[in-house]
Amino acid sequence: MLHLAGGRTPEPEDVVVGSLDLAARVDEALAVQAVAFGLTGEEIGVRRHIVLRHLKSPGARALGATTPSGRLVGFVYGMPNNRTHWWSTVVQPYLRAAGQDGWLDDSFVITELHVHPDYQNRGIGRRLITTITDGADQPRSILSAIDTESPARALYHSLGYRDLARPVLFPSAPSPYAVMGAPLPLRRR
Repeated sequence: MLHLAGGRTPEPEDVVVGSLDLAARVDEALAVQAVAFGLTGEEIGVRRHIVLRHLKSPGARALGATTPSGRLVGFVYGMPNNRTHWWSTVVQPYLRAAGQDGWLDDSFVITELHVHPDYQNRGIGRRLITTITDGADQPRSILSAIDTESPARALYHSLGYRDLARPVLFPSAPSPYAVMGAPLPLRRR
């Protein structure tokens, strides 16, 4: 855990949420994701290529949460949805079966959102997702999350996301997911 001068741990207000050059800091971001999400070294290598490819998509944006020393402790990135992207092609049949297929149009996708476990439950994830969606041109946002009652899903529900389709099975994912959607702007507490 990071300590500031005087031995104190950074408070949430000490962590700055702002624009992130994710391509330049992809390895730092994936290190956060690895700890938060439990990725293996092989999975990190695969995701590195995916992230760099996503960043070339029109409208892709990233934000980071950094400590006063510049350490990246959280990040989010997303982009306007494109039905030809892999994620959309996987979730589309599930959304269609649930009568929610229209959510794939004119939506901003939260592709990844992760906060280092030492910094979770401090409002950083909330600040990341609300800030990135505040800048979206689309009228709604969609995402996928592991289909379990978790702090992440509780956060999404508190922001106004609702389940659109579940369970959703991604190839090679060990757990089922839920696809969730919310109108923008997100609900504030």
